[in-house]
Parts: sequence; structure tokens; C-alpha cells
Amino acid sequence: MHALIFERFGGPEVLHWAERPDPSPAPGQAVVRMQSVGLNFADVYRRNGNYHLSGTAPWLLGYEGAGVIERAAEHDHLFPKGTRVGFADMPQANAERVVVDLDKLIPLPDDITCDIAAATLLQGLTAQYLVTDSYMVKHGDLAVVHAAAGGVGLLLTQMLKARGARVLGIASSAAKRTAVLIAGADAAAGYDDWVDQARTLSGGRGADVVYDSVGRTLGDSLGATRTGGTVVFYGMAAGDPDPVNPRLLMDRSLTLTGGDLWNVLTSAPIRRERAAALFAQIRTGAVQPTIAARFPLSEGAKAHACLESREVIGKVLLTL
Repeated sequence: MHALIFERFGGPEVLHWAERPDPSPAPGQAVVRMQSVGLNFADVYRRNGNYHLSGTAPWLLGYEGAGVIERAAEHDHLFPKGTRVGFADMPQANAERVVVDLDKLIPLPDDITCDIAAATLLQGLTAQYLVTDSYMVKHGDLAVVHAAAGGVGLLLTQMLKARGARVLGIASSAAKRTAVLIAGADAAAGYDDWVDQARTLSGGRGADVVYDSVGRTLGDSLGATRTGGTVVFYGMAAGDPDPVNPRLLMDRSLTLTGGDLWNVLTSAPIRRERAAALFAQIRTGAVQPTIAARFPLSEGAKAHACLESREVIGKVLLTL
């Protein structure tokens, strides 16, 4: 088979298409012939050497994607050869064939394409738990979404609107703010005026919930939240936040909570149940994924450069 690999850390140019041995499944694993792979900033960070990578070079990136079962797991009847499947958290997905744990396989309905699955599983399931587990969104809530034009941000905005919330989306450029409004946000702001807009939209009261995936903005997020409100911290795209004084939380009865998808997807039934709910929202049109670009996996270096341009609105896919 072929795979997108790299032997040293660096820019997109370190990635290249090369022959690799076919993967050997262990007990409880199936071999998936890939059709579409999702590209994420975590892949960029690992390529740069900023995230942990197990094993030794050559390395393969990729954690989510979709395809067809090429070799079923022994004694398994749930995912026979030919079954269309997706997954959100199995390493070394940047290859023509990938071994995937049975517990991590998600069956794809006939009306969910491999591209849609690869574009939504990781980030869609993240947005899903943010509106249900980290904070139970109520009709009429004012929700502020950082990085609202990103993969999670656009899906999160749509899920919030589906639950009856008002949404202020924050994005760094005019084009991105336009995309946020098209996704259904009630208002969009840049990073220079969003706190004032949050106060204006709330009549001076503050937002009910702020979803912060930037990190360095955490102090402002707490300041823009109403007394008794919630800040959900689930990412550090711009670096670690400054420490928070617990006295601030006490004085204003604020809730600061963290979020991580892997603390939610704790079993195969939960994983598949939540994916089915996500697919149902896509089916009804309540959630419409935005695919920013598609690149052949063999041209993965171009895809990485595209994502790193920070001009991307939505999801970048690697296709086979």
C-alpha cells in the first residue's frame, strides 16, 4: 500500500507519498480501505513536533476518516467485508489501508457519504457534547463561540441554533464572520470587539455560556459571562491561558468547566448512539458540514499548507 509519511519534523514539505507494508490487524481489529480522511490542526502540531508521537520514524498522521471494510475482524459479524464505516480516533489514518479497533468503528447509513463522515465525526461529536454534556443549552440562552468559523465552531453554531440559543460567533476575518452568519449565528464579531458585543446583545447582563477553544482569551471569556454563567474551556489554539483565581468564580458564581471528547466516548454503544444522533441532524439539515477543500492524500503537503494558511473555513479532507 501507499501512505503519507514523514521522517523528520518540519513544514508541509517533510510529508511525502511512499510505499509501506500493509498493516497487520490484531485480534479485535478490522482493515479499512480508506476513502476519505479528515485533516486537523493536531496533525500539523504532530508534524511540527509539538505533540507527542509514539514509535519511531517514519510516522503516519491522521486520526479520523471513513472507508470500507476490506478485511473483517475474525469472528466478528457486525462489520463484514464491504461495510461502510467511519472512525474518529484511530491513529495512522493517512494511508490506503488502516487497522481500526472494532469498538471504534461507526457504521455509516446509506445517506452519509465517506466525505461527510470524515468531515463531521471528530468535530461534530465534539460540538455535540459541548451543547449537551459540558453545558445543557436552553432556549433563549446567549452563547458565545470562539473560532466560530473553524470545523468545530461552524457545527457548534448550528447545534446551538437548533436548541434555540442566540449565538455570537467570533472570527478573525470578514470572510470568516460572513461564514459564521451564514451558519446561523445571530451576530459575528472580531477579536477586538466581541466582549462589547456580548454585553450589548445581553443587555449588559453577559453571556449565559462562552465556548473557549483559544486559551489566551479565557480571562475575557470569564469577564463576558453573566453572574452564574458558564465558560466551557476545550482548547488552546493560541496557547495556555493565564491562571484563574478561584475567588473570581466564587464572587460571581461562575462555572468554569473543561471538555474532552474522549471522556465522553467511553464505549462502543455510546460512540455509535451519539454518531447516529449526529447523522440524524445532518439528515434533517439542522447541521450542514462545510467542506473547505479536498486534496488527494498523495498531495497531503498541499493540504497541510492550505490548513496552515488560516484562511480555511470549514474542513479540509484528504481523499483516496
